[in-house]
Amino acid sequence: MSNDTATAEAEGTAEAATPVPEPIPHGLGESLPPADARAKTEGTFPYAADLWAEGLLWAAVLRSPHPHARIVSIDTTHAREMPGVRAVITHEDVPGTPLHGRGGRADRPVFASDVVRHHGEPLAAVAADHPDTARMAAAAVIVEYEVLDPVTDPEHAFEAEPLHPDGNLIRHIPLRHGDPDAAGEIVVEGLYRIGRQDPAPIGAEAGLAVPRPDGGVELYLASTDPHGDRDTAAACYGLPPEQVKIVVTGVPGATADREDQGFQLPLGLLALKTGCPVKLTATREESFLGHTHRHPTLLRYRHHADAEGRIVKVEAQILLDAGAYADTSSDALAAAVAFACGPYVVPNAFIEGWAVRTNNPPSGHVRGEGAMQVCAAYEAQMDKVAKKLGLDPAEVRLRNVLATGDVLPTGQTVTCPAPVAELLQAVRDFPLPALPKDTPEDEWLLPGGPEGAGEPGAVRRGVGYGIGMVHMLGAEGADEVSTATVKVQDGVATVLCAAVETGQGFTTLARQIVQDTLGVDEVQVAPVDTDQPPAGPGCRGRHTWVSGGAVERAAKMVRTQLLQPLAHQFGMSTELLQIADGKITSYDGVLSTTVGEALDGKELWATAQCRPHPTEPLDEAGQGDAFVGMAFCAIRAVVDVDIEIGSVRVVELAVAQDVGRVLNPAQLTARIEAGVTQGVGIALTENLRTPRGLIRHPDLTGYALPTALDAPDIRIVKLVEERDVVAPFGAKAVSAAPVVASPAAVASAVRAATGRPVNRLPIRPQAAVATGN
Repeated sequence: MSNDTATAEAEGTAEAATPVPEPIPHGLGESLPPADARAKTEGTFPYAADLWAEGLLWAAVLRSPHPHARIVSIDTTHAREMPGVRAVITHEDVPGTPLHGRGGRADRPVFASDVVRHHGEPLAAVAADHPDTARMAAAAVIVEYEVLDPVTDPEHAFEAEPLHPDGNLIRHIPLRHGDPDAAGEIVVEGLYRIGRQDPAPIGAEAGLAVPRPDGGVELYLASTDPHGDRDTAAACYGLPPEQVKIVVTGVPGATADREDQGFQLPLGLLALKTGCPVKLTATREESFLGHTHRHPTLLRYRHHADAEGRIVKVEAQILLDAGAYADTSSDALAAAVAFACGPYVVPNAFIEGWAVRTNNPPSGHVRGEGAMQVCAAYEAQMDKVAKKLGLDPAEVRLRNVLATGDVLPTGQTVTCPAPVAELLQAVRDFPLPALPKDTPEDEWLLPGGPEGAGEPGAVRRGVGYGIGMVHMLGAEGADEVSTATVKVQDGVATVLCAAVETGQGFTTLARQIVQDTLGVDEVQVAPVDTDQPPAGPGCRGRHTWVSGGAVERAAKMVRTQLLQPLAHQFGMSTELLQIADGKITSYDGVLSTTVGEALDGKELWATAQCRPHPTEPLDEAGQGDAFVGMAFCAIRAVVDVDIEIGSVRVVELAVAQDVGRVLNPAQLTARIEAGVTQGVGIALTENLRTPRGLIRHPDLTGYALPTALDAPDIRIVKLVEERDVVAPFGAKAVSAAPVVASPAAVASAVRAATGRPVNRLPIRPQAAVATGN
């Protein structure tokens, strides 16, 4: 054999051994990777804090050190005279209405004028040529206060002096369902408290305001509701909405309405006043002081049950601490009252719900608001029923679970899939994790981490359950609508939709929808701004439903435009043609061509809207069809508790969830795992402490977020794909339900391990110390 022959054979062998690249997944049902994943992992993704503009000024906001005080005077003289300071503004410089609200009641001023209502409330803002100068100038604003006693106990808010012209009561919902005289053979009662969870976004709030030649302003923000923010800003600036533009920059994750409008609105005012671009990047302390938090809640429950453990009647009182302003508290209260009995059949229910103002930090939208708080309480009550009757906790739940066709205490019939029994059975029957070995090398598995636990003999294992339910989209008559445009040219599809990618995966979903519908591999999603039609806020699974539905409708309209000429040419309807793998074929095989050939350089486009069926407000008895749809989740928690020192380790959380349809398996798994981990934080560590209304330790050292070391094994044991026929694709929201169920499950497991009632979240060590040990 010659050397040339040998070389050729070797090259051929090497060529044959070259692996064929795996095809990139596309279309619905595939784990399409996010388009921005590479940029985010390499650190090149443009977040709001990275923005820059020529002639940039820096902003700083002066915030109140008091939770409640009367403002005697504000002197900005020293701040204005500092070298490098270009503008100082207060409430006197707000040209439009001084009130604004975001998705809720408009009762919050841009700057406090007569009275300060919470710690951290904005009083003034400064623009300067250097960030340090801006901060020093803000500190140089002299404010004379008459300090007042803060109202920090929501139970005292009913009798306290009004904190706002509207009074302290934001909303009262009395729910009446069934026979008030109904009674069970056993009665269990409980008093429960839920702490204040902070969204703790990965990146603190930041933004850039740029004045426009027409006298308007452009705001570059990590907004999750750009049109809502634009309308609020325009009202405050005294401008028509068309003169205010919001451009959405990279959102570093959002588990709530993460923006603090206490700096967004001053940012635009400063740009208008100076005629220069103005930037502000909040410190972590300012972030804690400025944005809203989960509602702290006080709940009193009484359950009546028969001897078989079936619930006869539920009585409850629910009190939400809204903090200083209303924001979204009315919506949170509606969810809390409506879901106060949980995913159980309850023939008689009598619930009183209140949301009140206090001088505590403002509360607002956080995943599962309202539903999470009541879940912790009603699941504790189910454990008490089981204990009193000597029954298995899972069995008691199974005897009461809700199903499709049952009626909620609000009088609304559950028409969507509600496989609650199937979910609970799946987690109950899933094999339990192995017990930890009593050896030195495995001590890190014990509660408290390495060398953190006492004697291994003091560790007790507990198993508990939590079943949560959430509503999707807005409620009580909210007009949910989204608009999308799909364009196709030169084999590339472009989606224009003002739905913001907050980490929930909308841009990936939009690409998958268009790929599935049009057979086009390359799909781009345009950046979001308010020149596009509105799509609404990014919460409660809205964008999967309404924005995804709008994209699908627009893509189908383009599909019809693409197929009509071919159908006409071959004398058939477009319904007889299908698109798959980039090819167009007819039912009989006569027609076969590629999507590229059919496009032939044409530009096709269509715009469509998606608007779900309407809902109605709850009436004076808490009755009404208030929700478009619901989603359910069951979780079994396994915990190890050191009953001598009260430390808790979550060993495993088994999850079964009602998802409607899996659109992106990897993305769905990540969302469930993130929701479960957030719930573990609520259960064990996260509580923003506010003694006498003052935020204590507003930083990530004092506020204990769960880390990777705290995250338990999360086993997704079942995903029930029973499609909701009224939802586009049949899919349901997946992020909020595990947040709602996991804290209740962890608390249930700690009760099982210790025998203690565990009536407060997060669980304090003293509550996990078993009695008699």
